[in-house]
Amino acid sequence: MNDTVNNPASPPMESTSPNDVRTLRMTISYEGTNYCGWQVQPNGIALQALVEQGLADFTGESTRVVASGRTDAGVHAVGQVISFTTRSTAPCHGFLQGLPRYLPDDIVVRDVQVAEPGFNARFDAKRKWYRYVIHNSPIRVPFLRNAVLWQRSRLDDIAMNTAVQCLVGTHDFRCFETQWPNRSSSVRTISHASVTRTAGWNAWDSEASDAPGRNPAAVASHPDPAFLCFDVMADGFLYNMVRAIVGTLIHVGRGRWSPADLKRILESGDRSHAGETAPPQGLYLMRVDY
Repeated sequence: MNDTVNNPASPPMESTSPNDVRTLRMTISYEGTNYCGWQVQPNGIALQALVEQGLADFTGESTRVVASGRTDAGVHAVGQVISFTTRSTAPCHGFLQGLPRYLPDDIVVRDVQVAEPGFNARFDAKRKWYRYVIHNSPIRVPFLRNAVLWQRSRLDDIAMNTAVQCLVGTHDFRCFETQWPNRSSSVRTISHASVTRTAGWNAWDSEASDAPGRNPAAVASHPDPAFLCFDVMADGFLYNMVRAIVGTLIHVGRGRWSPADLKRILESGDRSHAGETAPPQGLYLMRVDY
């Protein structure tokens, strides 16, 4: 499986003429604890609103952005991709260096590129990679409370990894969707799913050659790896889909359900048969491929 980012081989030439409208593609990271989610809504501060305001302050023009997906309240992103049009003459490196001054410290600009006219970060996305991180240890680490889900009891990562293999392929995932139906179709295609135990995880290394999946060196060098990473790649995700799968997997990890039960739940198409929706703080949008 090729897990490299599908960047255009020959990106469009950057123009700085004040009469030209450019489409820019920007990759951002954020720590989502303090926000009500990506999308603008009346019940809190949204990441979209802050990014749009930052762009307006930087460029001097009103800007609307499109994101690859709408992360929920408390969910983080390593590689969220947004697109927007602008008449600003600032070059891409100008956005990269100057825009952060107008953003909170928990929102970081990682990359800015000129995109083809009409590029849409949401509709042109081909595949997304999400990671959910569980700290599986008898002792809770307070510094990780907004970054992982803590589970005291020992989870069987081998059984969990065996269970998620039934999710690979094209299926109707309505049993893992909150308040179905939210979309015209709940059929999605998962190209990769795995649960691995590791001594830690590098949230920034979304281009690692072994990602997503096990890092044998990291596991072998630690006597008791305390983190579980559920990695899943798909052409799209339903509302709370990853978190519902994780809530179900925890039951498998505790031995309450078997790997065969996950397949039964998937085939049932019934949300009430699956586990609880896991909390948001362990979830990361790692990368979007185009």
